[in-house]
Amino acid sequence: MIYREFHLVEAPKDQSPLPLDKLRSTVTNAYPKQRIARIEIEPHPNRTVIFGLVKGKKEKDVFSVAVNPYTAQITGTRRENDSFFHIVLQLHRYLCMEDTGKAVTGAATIMFIVIMITGLALWWPNHKQTKQRLTIKWNAKFKRLNWDLHAVFGFYILPFTFLIALTGLVWSYKWVNSIIFISFDGKPQQKREAPANIDIDHALSVGGNALLNGTNRGVGALSRIITETNRLLPHPGRIQLTLPESDSLSITVSKVNENAAISNVVDFLYFDQNDGKLISKRLYDDETTGMKVRRLVFPIHTGSIWGWPSKVLALLVALITATLPVTGVVIWVGRKFKKKEKKVRKNGVPLAASSRANMTVS
Repeated sequence: MIYREFHLVEAPKDQSPLPLDKLRSTVTNAYPKQRIARIEIEPHPNRTVIFGLVKGKKEKDVFSVAVNPYTAQITGTRRENDSFFHIVLQLHRYLCMEDTGKAVTGAATIMFIVIMITGLALWWPNHKQTKQRLTIKWNAKFKRLNWDLHAVFGFYILPFTFLIALTGLVWSYKWVNSIIFISFDGKPQQKREAPANIDIDHALSVGGNALLNGTNRGVGALSRIITETNRLLPHPGRIQLTLPESDSLSITVSKVNENAAISNVVDFLYFDQNDGKLISKRLYDDETTGMKVRRLVFPIHTGSIWGWPSKVLALLVALITATLPVTGVVIWVGRKFKKKEKKVRKNGVPLAASSRANMTVS
């Protein structure tokens, strides 16, 4: 809806997409002073191919170029740091204040978890209050209805909200991320890097260099990489190619498995950037338990773990959660005034009489 021309094209009938190398040449010629750092390919025929360009060492300042895969025409550009969803993400994680905002959101999340735990303790009923604590009395007066909306709704959404908050700590604190790997793997997370390209002499000795031995002549390395990726990983899913700055490192290809029972299942392949030869694999099935658990964090946090049904549930939970500070403040304000009223009565002066006396003095 927001970036329709950037993402969508009209897919011609009986026409295959152009080779990826052709699309890369178009982008390189249009922006010769910038380096292509990544390429994103969606599994739908009516989607553009998106090239992420960077300038120098500024890897986070990505300039995206959308290309029509059937005509090689550039259909749109945008700077990712200025895009709508990037700004929303910066607000959500950092309040658009970088490390300072990250510290604030992290501390606020911990406070929220403490409030949920203590709130459950306050909610916990005795045997006579169970029904009252589990149902909302819709025809009650405002004060009782507000309390029910806070306590009853809060109880039912607490398991989901607790998981959302708990998983959110992974992005705020590195030690939370480390706990996952130490708990399930017995050691901290291992740093993953793209392997080096195959030595050219070794490639020739095993007959692997397709460019030099004449096989696949006329087909570029990127096109061969995509073909091999889809052969090894035939399931549908978004493909992302990460092109290293160094000529000595391989190209990293990740492909999402949309047929998996849960989301965020991703396989990785590494290809020689000179000839497109497969160097190594890092498949999801071969990942450590710690990495598989870590990959569950994002879909649990966003509610995308089981697709649209769990996303809708997460949306409803989030909307209800947003009402809890409002109903909670109303409860707090009511008790604050109640304490003041009790204090006046304790001194032997009725509240109404005290008010009339003050008016007389005035």
